[in-house]
Amino acid sequence: MGGETKWFHLVSRVLNALNARVGWFSFMAHKDFVSVTIVTYNSGSFIKRCLDSVLAQRYPLKEIIVVDNDSTDGTVDILAQFEDRCQVIYNEENIGFAAAQNQAIGLSNGEWVLTLNPDVLLHDNFIRALVNAGQSHARVGTVCGKLLTMTSHFEKPAQPVVDSTGIYFNPMLRHLDRGSQELDNGHYLQREYVFGATAAAALYRRAMIDDVSLDGEFFDSDFFVYREDADVAWRAQLMGWKCLYAPDACGYHVRKVLPGNRRALPPVINMHSVKNRFLMRIKNISPDLYRRNWFSISARDAMVVACCVLWEHTSLTAFWFLAKNIKRIWAKRRLIQAHKRVTDEYMASWFQYAPVSKQATRKKARLLSRSETANT
Repeated sequence: MGGETKWFHLVSRVLNALNARVGWFSFMAHKDFVSVTIVTYNSGSFIKRCLDSVLAQRYPLKEIIVVDNDSTDGTVDILAQFEDRCQVIYNEENIGFAAAQNQAIGLSNGEWVLTLNPDVLLHDNFIRALVNAGQSHARVGTVCGKLLTMTSHFEKPAQPVVDSTGIYFNPMLRHLDRGSQELDNGHYLQREYVFGATAAAALYRRAMIDDVSLDGEFFDSDFFVYREDADVAWRAQLMGWKCLYAPDACGYHVRKVLPGNRRALPPVINMHSVKNRFLMRIKNISPDLYRRNWFSISARDAMVVACCVLWEHTSLTAFWFLAKNIKRIWAKRRLIQAHKRVTDEYMASWFQYAPVSKQATRKKARLLSRSETANT
């Protein structure tokens, strides 16, 4: 009897091991490889805890690529501690967030790319939840989760406050974070389509990256920093890609730029903000969308220009940049508009004063190859 019991336990252990192995291969067969790309610039206060949260993810199929833009605050010393687990690139100058993200994406191998800010902290199921949501439909090119606020010391408020559940545009062409600064009291619990995702924590399908890139650039390096994620969102919508909000993917973000704190920001950031408002519009807006919202757009433009002329003189260089590079910017516009795949009515439906979301398709779509997805 004792011998039979020993054999029973032995067989059970073998079967359990095989089951675990089969489960692992099944997981690998149905999941995609994810590349996590992070750009650092004097991010010493944040980057260690950010990387620790990425390494603690319960999604094993991932690589981590960090590009440092010539930090001088000790970030490089911290990154050196992670070189055995991450691919770390050290630039000799600050080439900007957009160009450095493109650099990281160019080195990546994943079917999905998760762009992360170093001041983000992820729950351990974040990547898995995003990938699961992204696999729900072949035209989902971007997935975002629920980001909550935290302080610069990574302290979380007693009552959770929303940082972003996606981005939206209003008729003045301002792009804002959906739910920003609202108490997290049970809203935003459904999967739904939103206009776009903040690149602080956005999952992008490789097929979409390849499809919407212009001259090999996913993020437009002319933006340097700020609004580059809204530009990608607008371009992707024009080309027929969708952005899906996944409420079960949760993380925390230290938000530095908010409406109303402009005077607290460095002048160079404000200059890029002004420049990129007009750069994004020149490239992406259709005559129909301008016709529908010309009064709101013009009123906002008048206010922006007046503020630059009367008070924020350091931002006037934004207009010189636009004038000097208009031929190159217009060439990008021609490429984008030539690949437009949606109607004017569809695009106009997103530009409202209240945040717009649309019911997500529940039907499971067959996963397509990169080439198939790009051509649908």
